[in-house]
Amino acid sequence: MAFKRSVRKTTRYTTPGELYRDLPQRAGAVQGLWAHQAEMLKAYTDKANHPDIALELPTGTGKTLIGLLIAEWNRRYHNQRVLYACPTRQLAEQVYISANREGIDTTLLTGSHVKWDPLSRMHYESAQRVGITTYSSIFNSHPKLADPSVMLFDDAHAGEQYVGEAYSLSLNRYNDTNEYHRTLEVISPAVDKVFLERLTTDQSDPAITSEVRLVVPLRQAGMVKELTKTLSTLREPHSYRYSMIHQGVASCLIYVSYSEILIRPYIPPTNQNSLFTQARQRIYLSATLGDGGELERAFGRHTIERLHQLDDNTAPRSGRRFFVFPEFAPNSKEEAAELSKAIVTQAGKALILSQSNEVAMKDAKELAQDGWRTFGIDDVSTSMQTFIDAEHAVCALAARYDGLDLPGDACRLIVFDGTPDQLNLQERFLQQNVQAGVALETRIRTRIVQGSGRCTRGSKDTAVVLIKGELSHYLTRPETRLPLSPELQAEILFGLENSQDRTREDILENTRAFLSQDTDDTWRSDAEPILTDYRREAVQSPSPGSYYLSACVDKEIDAWNSASVSSWRDAANSAHSVCNTLGNGGRATRQYQAFWKYLEAAWTDMAAEESGNSLLKSVSRNLLSEALSMAGRCLWINQMAQFPETEAPTMSQADNVAINTIVAILRGDLKENRHRDKLIRMRDEISQRDAGRFEAGLTTLGRMLGADASKPTRQGRCDSTWCWDNELWLALEAKSEHNTAGTLSIKDVRQSNGQLQLLADDRNCSTTPPDSAVVIISPKPGVHSDAITIAHNDVYLAHPDTIRTIAADTENAWKRLLTGISGMSAEDLHTLVAQTLRGFELLPSDIRNRLTRNPIGQTKVIPED
Repeated sequence: MAFKRSVRKTTRYTTPGELYRDLPQRAGAVQGLWAHQAEMLKAYTDKANHPDIALELPTGTGKTLIGLLIAEWNRRYHNQRVLYACPTRQLAEQVYISANREGIDTTLLTGSHVKWDPLSRMHYESAQRVGITTYSSIFNSHPKLADPSVMLFDDAHAGEQYVGEAYSLSLNRYNDTNEYHRTLEVISPAVDKVFLERLTTDQSDPAITSEVRLVVPLRQAGMVKELTKTLSTLREPHSYRYSMIHQGVASCLIYVSYSEILIRPYIPPTNQNSLFTQARQRIYLSATLGDGGELERAFGRHTIERLHQLDDNTAPRSGRRFFVFPEFAPNSKEEAAELSKAIVTQAGKALILSQSNEVAMKDAKELAQDGWRTFGIDDVSTSMQTFIDAEHAVCALAARYDGLDLPGDACRLIVFDGTPDQLNLQERFLQQNVQAGVALETRIRTRIVQGSGRCTRGSKDTAVVLIKGELSHYLTRPETRLPLSPELQAEILFGLENSQDRTREDILENTRAFLSQDTDDTWRSDAEPILTDYRREAVQSPSPGSYYLSACVDKEIDAWNSASVSSWRDAANSAHSVCNTLGNGGRATRQYQAFWKYLEAAWTDMAAEESGNSLLKSVSRNLLSEALSMAGRCLWINQMAQFPETEAPTMSQADNVAINTIVAILRGDLKENRHRDKLIRMRDEISQRDAGRFEAGLTTLGRMLGADASKPTRQGRCDSTWCWDNELWLALEAKSEHNTAGTLSIKDVRQSNGQLQLLADDRNCSTTPPDSAVVIISPKPGVHSDAITIAHNDVYLAHPDTIRTIAADTENAWKRLLTGISGMSAEDLHTLVAQTLRGFELLPSDIRNRLTRNPIGQTKVIPED
């Protein structure tokens, strides 16, 4: 029969919570709002007129329902269009299904607009239903959606990945070969000569695959024009991405590596997207909001009002995770791999997450039992159901730390391989070259939180989180864990303690107890009380520098908005404000400040050129000098092309020592064949595990790098010292014979702590040169927690493969130096040596940076005088 009503009335609900009571829910809907959901809805209602609001709702707390209620309430209350955006089509479809279950009729608008159902489109445009779409339907050059009054962004903590990607043009060396090389040719005048030679060879050398350089086309004569001409000829799909940045090519940064060229603005100019900016309100739903302004940078918005969870006591308990570090327990890498495979077998299925698809797929092949099915991104791009339905399987995904729901028994094991700190070349440059990891810490932590929670969606879910690779060492560091929630701090600490100094049998038994909680009370009686104590003892505290990162984000956005429309003076002024704020953060924010000071210099230099203002040109030179000073021994600025009419930066004293020493060797009584034999012998010795041979190779390597290198003979000394006069010292502790699993012991660290002072005594010096370091060279994947507590700030861990890569670079550099130097003048020879060392990142400052990326002790940020 047809239902009929004589008079149509529209109920205006005063709050989203009030609306919830009248929804015609279907089977499977939630039974009622939790207290924390009602609190969050009330908090939102009080801020309902603010243009930008972020709601923090951790995994398992009903974030989707809250978002849908807010969306539907706004649609009904204002009778206006509302959009609910998800990062992927798979997530959008999940939200669509959830809305239907809760009695909220929505319409799905995903994929190509030409395939949208006309009725669905009408339902959204007439404000009859909330539209559910993807970020890519909003952030493109010609959005086809009718403008909404309110926009909601689910999983907003992943915004940089999806919004930033929309404003990024990536050219892959292998998939876009012609486009890559054409673009490389355009920017080649701004690329270091030696680095360019390495980029253009068909066979990459050992280190080039991880290196990245920055090009600022704005300050290279004619480059913006040539770049625009080249990029404008790109075909689909690159033409779509180019259309997003074509008006602001002059403001873009270019990151160059052997495998990829990435062209993008640092902060996406979303202010140019009218669909986004003209909405009455933008709502960001996030599992973690962070404390460093990351959300504002990701979406290019000022002053996003944050609504945190009001009372932790009213929020449901999160699912339980058992962190396991297999590489910390056994005696070898092979045994660790066997232990990992045994744990996966116990769980029956595994989700594998990594930054790299290659790493994820390699893990899948190693960990799956014979006969198990292996899923990749192509198999689950639209739905995880085939993986969920499989009895035994592994699913390997790259850079998918969000948007995967595997609750209950769908999957009870996550393999997390590698620290998620370099998802694109911009992140790699900031982390590796600029050493401004402070700007990425919130992003990295969020990926860890989200990735480790993919299988614990509800309060009763349980999952093992198996940690592999450099993430093992990263999570041992107290300063890494302190900004995390007390619950997660407790779980990681408990996992570390029950992986270090434990046998294979202990770990397998603990894992079995965890996975068998339905039939065995061992976990509840033995583990849960400890975890409760750890959680109650844990204190969550912000990371150093986060306050200043948050304080300057509005000016960062202003700077890039100005740059995107070529308002260089305004951009420079905003960058100046950014630098002033970051300066208050001391050493914690110093390297990020150097990055922004360089941008200020570049924009000031461009403003000087356009205005013909010589005084402003002088100002830009001073700003560049300040940036160099802030960067210290980080040589990324030295590696870049100079501004027009600007002299090349001067080398540090340590770098000059190395260059002059090598020039003297080349101009001396050099026997080329004997020298080449020495290089070959060094490479062979460095490749050995035997400590004696490895140590001999270390000392030879130091001499090849222009250092005064030797093996100290006095008792208690390290295995090799590299000293560039009294400008920079490296004391190297060679532990090449260590097993490839387990942790670095407290004895190893205690032995290393005083090595710089011993070296100072041996050299009759009263002080140690600034930035000098002790490097323990060991294949172990991490450091014992007891050793971390006693380690000095100047002690670092490096893998023998890092030394081997430096040795390979050194051999290639010397081959270049030994070719065609006959009759070369002293000045030209000096230039050749400097260019070669810089091009292979073999200057002392480079070597120091390459060997000190993994500090052992807890980083202590010392206030500036």
